[in-house]
Amino acid sequence: MNSSQPGVEEEQHLLQDKGHPALLALAFVGLGWYILLWAIGLLGCLAARRRYKHRPRSRLATESPGSVPGVSILRPLKGLDTNLYENLESSFTQEYPSFEILFSVAHEDDQALPVARELMAKYPHVNAKVIVGEEIIGVNPKVNNLIRSYRQAANDILWVLDSNVMMHSGAMARSVDALQGKSRSGRRIALVHHVPFAIVNESRIGSRLDEAFLNTNHAKMYIAINTVAIDSCVMGKSNLYRRSDLERVNGSRKPIAQQDSQSSEQCGLPAFGRYLAEDNMIASALWHELGERHDLSCDVARNVVGKMSLSDYIQRRARWIRVRKHMVLAPTLLEPLTESVVVSAIGCASLKYIFNVPALPFLLLHFTLWLSVDLDVYSSLAGHRLPASIRWEFLGAWLGRELLALPIFLYAIFGDTVNWRGRRYQVLRNGEVRPAREGRWCGRTSRQSHDYEPLEVEIVEH
Repeated sequence: MNSSQPGVEEEQHLLQDKGHPALLALAFVGLGWYILLWAIGLLGCLAARRRYKHRPRSRLATESPGSVPGVSILRPLKGLDTNLYENLESSFTQEYPSFEILFSVAHEDDQALPVARELMAKYPHVNAKVIVGEEIIGVNPKVNNLIRSYRQAANDILWVLDSNVMMHSGAMARSVDALQGKSRSGRRIALVHHVPFAIVNESRIGSRLDEAFLNTNHAKMYIAINTVAIDSCVMGKSNLYRRSDLERVNGSRKPIAQQDSQSSEQCGLPAFGRYLAEDNMIASALWHELGERHDLSCDVARNVVGKMSLSDYIQRRARWIRVRKHMVLAPTLLEPLTESVVVSAIGCASLKYIFNVPALPFLLLHFTLWLSVDLDVYSSLAGHRLPASIRWEFLGAWLGRELLALPIFLYAIFGDTVNWRGRRYQVLRNGEVRPAREGRWCGRTSRQSHDYEPLEVEIVEH
């Protein structure tokens, strides 16, 4: 009798521990979080199927020029991006009756200029211009590059399109359709954006990691968040909005009705030159200051990824984590809890405590289903299944991306300096930036904004 007593007492002790209110409540919170993340992932997967499986041709593609709103495509150029010729050519081949293209370059000797001029000669019927000369209105070189094209654009609708992005010929018409629509709540659409889809033409470890990230987890969460649409969430590879709307906002993110009518704050694109993520801030300003909404069209922004090393990939991910930390702290701090490895640990511990579910079978099932959902999202965006020729490289990169997510976050969250386009910046409150000063943690300093002189010459080509 006595020999069996320890076993009975141990069992009773375990039962008492399992019934501890605080531990049990924590386990159920963890289980709820696990279920919520699966719901968000499945929402992104189903929304991707619904939105991207079918891309009907817009009626605007066949209308007369005078019956559709004109569009000005603004493409900032700097150097020879991967696939630059095909990327820029996709602007010339848009099936839309009324548009112009404005190429912006800071310097006359930029290597991208001959490519733009060659395309202008190839498509003489397209209204295209090259505008040379930046205007320093802030620390963001992209905004400095774009400001003259922004002011000279002939149309109210602006399509700001990065030089490393290639768009389908029907994208403009479908995007204008979306811009003229209403949100589910009946609010006006002020911005149309496109989920990026990475295309790798040179197999490098960083390129494959970026491809696996953008085409699965990032796209899944991006689409899900924009489907729920409780707040602005925009990545600016390809954004369509009205200049008349942008001229009413200043980046304060305060509703216009609550802003001081005597305020002298600058509005329009120049107001966003102080931010590194100007695209995200413009979208947020249109959402919060005007009370308008955004929409995703059924096109993807095909982002051609160049030669990216592992270090390049880590620095790129760290850069945007550090920027987001100063823009939206709470959601950024929650990011690790949305990644598959951390989510699986939470789900495993919770189910083990509540239902005594064995860990190994659960984890195998979790990652199999998680990967299946991610591959389904890939198929919806690409329009086909994962090609057999890259299957094992992609799956290896997917696994590497999942395992690296938490270490990269921990590395990024404790820093404030970032590298972008060969310059180093310190991220400040609300996502503003300034050139980083030389110091122990900053490395070589970048030149201050007042060290730059705007070009006096402006060359406009027709």
